Amino acid sequence: MAATTHTVTNQAPPLVEYDVFTSDRALSEGVERHIAPELAEAVREELAGLGRTAGSFQAQEWGVQANENPPKLRTHDRYGHRIDEVEFHPAWHRLLDRAVAAGLTDAWGRPGGHVRRAAGFLVWTQAEAGHGCPVSMTHAAVPALRTDPALAAEWEPRLTSHVYEEGLTTPSLKAGALFGMGMTEKQGGSDVRANTTRAEPLAGAGEYLLTGHKWFCSAPMSDGFLVLAQAPGGLSCFLVPRVLGDGTRNVFRIQRLKDKLGNRSNASSEVEFDGTWARLVGEEGRGVRTIIEMVAATRLDCVLGSAALMRQSVAQATHHAAYRSAFGGKLIDKPLMRNVLADLALESEAATTLAMRLAAAYDSDTEQDRAFLRLAVPAAKYWVTKRCTPVAAEALECLGGNGYVEESGMPRLLRESPLNSIWEGSGNVQALDVLRALQREPQALGAFLTEIGQARGADHRLDGAIKDLLTELADLGGMEGRARRVVERMALVLQGSLLVRWAPPEVADAFCASRLGGDWGAAFGTLPHSLDLAAVVERARVEV
Repeated sequence: MAATTHTVTNQAPPLVEYDVFTSDRALSEGVERHIAPELAEAVREELAGLGRTAGSFQAQEWGVQANENPPKLRTHDRYGHRIDEVEFHPAWHRLLDRAVAAGLTDAWGRPGGHVRRAAGFLVWTQAEAGHGCPVSMTHAAVPALRTDPALAAEWEPRLTSHVYEEGLTTPSLKAGALFGMGMTEKQGGSDVRANTTRAEPLAGAGEYLLTGHKWFCSAPMSDGFLVLAQAPGGLSCFLVPRVLGDGTRNVFRIQRLKDKLGNRSNASSEVEFDGTWARLVGEEGRGVRTIIEMVAATRLDCVLGSAALMRQSVAQATHHAAYRSAFGGKLIDKPLMRNVLADLALESEAATTLAMRLAAAYDSDTEQDRAFLRLAVPAAKYWVTKRCTPVAAEALECLGGNGYVEESGMPRLLRESPLNSIWEGSGNVQALDVLRALQREPQALGAFLTEIGQARGADHRLDGAIKDLLTELADLGGMEGRARRVVERMALVLQGSLLVRWAPPEVADAFCASRLGGDWGAAFGTLPHSLDLAAVVERARVEV
């Protein structure tokens, strides 16, 4: 006789086999807004194909497998030879293969490259976030390498290739390559000018030997790395290949892999250089200036990655609430749950809209947009990445106990959520970078104010917030102690301006009322009850 005590009812079906791109209205509308009309149809098809793959059971399973089977360090082979290799689960390689094939390392040389690549990165990160680290660094290495035309000619075709080849071998034999980055050291962290790694010139032009270490070196299985070291002329940027041109292994001693809170599919390591061959990139003594474009591009990816985690959190929460019944009705129809979901949806849409505007500014490459990015990127990196963890935690709570178990996927989102706020410069570093730009680059502030000014007069709460921000910015004295406050306001005003211009009225109204108008509590779910919250939630929900 069949048991009936465990009949399963009132459970949401898995959110699977859906199009991650097309179901995200904020993202798909952002692409339509920023992509050239003649490219629109092809880009839509490209991103929808990636979106269907990202939402498939197979891709979701790859994400689970890659995180349940973290990388392993193999320092030596069976015979005692030093090999310094990292082994990954096959799922990791499948995820990377799809990312590279989708052009997520190819933005700098194709029309609309940054918008389509940013949208793809946001979509594919929702399948699994950890492998986005080497994808991001490979993409970001291109502008730094372009400071040396010979190096760019050699490496850029491999970095922008749509072919992924795992394993270490002679670079010239690979159809595609991945890059990493090593800046921080034990004694300095973000203060890279305290680096002690030495670079000693060789007889060959631009050739050096490095001695020292890197405290955080992510994706150590990559084919090459941009690193900082102290040359005779000061702190300089170098290219360190894992395999030399003659096929021999470069000296790249992986000491251990970090045991991290999240991002467990990705290997982050400590490495030692001991007579490691390197090639100078740019000029001696200008290492920070050379590598800064790479840093800026990876900071944008931190914004995109956080926007992706927030979007997936909201998708899971609204999906669950649409199917789960409690207290006589669907959760999604309950006024208090609707308030929570709408509040989360606002945060997600604001992050996505801002991220896509930044990507579009990279594509335009006008002097105005370059100046705008100088302030907007660190401000967005500061704020959006900090909003990710509370969004992921609240979304998990929307699923109740179901969200607290690993099978839901929500714990992995939560563990991943603080990462982007820490990588590529934590909150204080971003705030100080904004302060530096305000003090030294007046054209950056002019471009920022021009951007937010495009929505002036459309919403009185936004107008008031702009006025208050101008008051804050009028006095730069003693700014360091209030830098976080100022940068937060800059990010919120920028998000408000973009939403007022481009989002549906109910979204812009709710954002301005809460984030700019002060009608908001200290937790999610405290939006004014008079707003059209049902429309906000419906816009954010995935229909499968």
